[in-house]
Amino acid sequence: MPLPALARRLRLAVVTGGTGGVFYPYGGGLAKLLSEHGEDIQATAQVTGGSVDNIMLMDAGQAELGFSTVDSAFEAIKGRAPYDVVGPQKVRTLAVLYDSFLHLVADASRPVRRVADLKGMRVSIGSAGSSTEAFAERVLLAGGLDPAKDVIRDNLSVSESVAALKDGKVAALFWVGGLPTSAINDLAISGQPRLRFIPAGDELPALERMWPGIYSRFDLPPKTYRRQTEPVSGLGVANLLLVPAEIDGEFVTRVLATLFDHLAEVHRIHPEARKLTLAGAARRTAVPFHPAAEAFYRSRGVLR
Repeated sequence: MPLPALARRLRLAVVTGGTGGVFYPYGGGLAKLLSEHGEDIQATAQVTGGSVDNIMLMDAGQAELGFSTVDSAFEAIKGRAPYDVVGPQKVRTLAVLYDSFLHLVADASRPVRRVADLKGMRVSIGSAGSSTEAFAERVLLAGGLDPAKDVIRDNLSVSESVAALKDGKVAALFWVGGLPTSAINDLAISGQPRLRFIPAGDELPALERMWPGIYSRFDLPPKTYRRQTEPVSGLGVANLLLVPAEIDGEFVTRVLATLFDHLAEVHRIHPEARKLTLAGAARRTAVPFHPAAEAFYRSRGVLR
């Protein structure tokens, strides 16, 4: 994907996620910053279904930047489900952004206090083909449940999941997102229904045996959400900013230079954006860096 001549204004698409999550406002903020400060760049953010959509759009040449969780991106470069139909996806890491928390949220009136208690209940496990769905299925399996048989599955976006929980149509929902996620924050503030955040940290050893090096312990800090006074033992997964593998290296360098030369503005986009640091962005994951990104981090002294 060659870079247009610098004399022409480069139009690029930033593919994000649903409006109720963190990817969308974060991506919108990055698009605005790149348009204002990037040399000859005009960026726009697009609402999508999330990680899987984003990766396929980039591989198809329909987007230049996109957000994904590391587990979804790893399956993509290997061409495994949900990418087995389209084959390996040619994407690479531009930056490691922040870690997402796996929200497992139940109506507090339901008898759900651990993952195994979801047996026989109707649960939203995220949009079909999303990273939330993949993570939820793995957590259910780690909790001793068959994700295909032991729960009644609804494939809903985070906004739809929140509405379904509020209307009593599901007993619980899964959502992988940054803190706080606006849709869940709005539900917690409303108090209808009263929420219970279900701990999932005990499932980490089983996840590590089955999918080593992908997930980590991530506790929900107290008072992240209204009426949530105690920490919740949980799970996390890293979020990446990706680019097509064959995109021009000069483009990669220009984007990274713009972001890190205006890091204070990035931090104002969203609470999760405050976690972006030069050293943190250069953290190695299971998804390789674009060669130009690796060269950029070496030049800034944060990658050996």
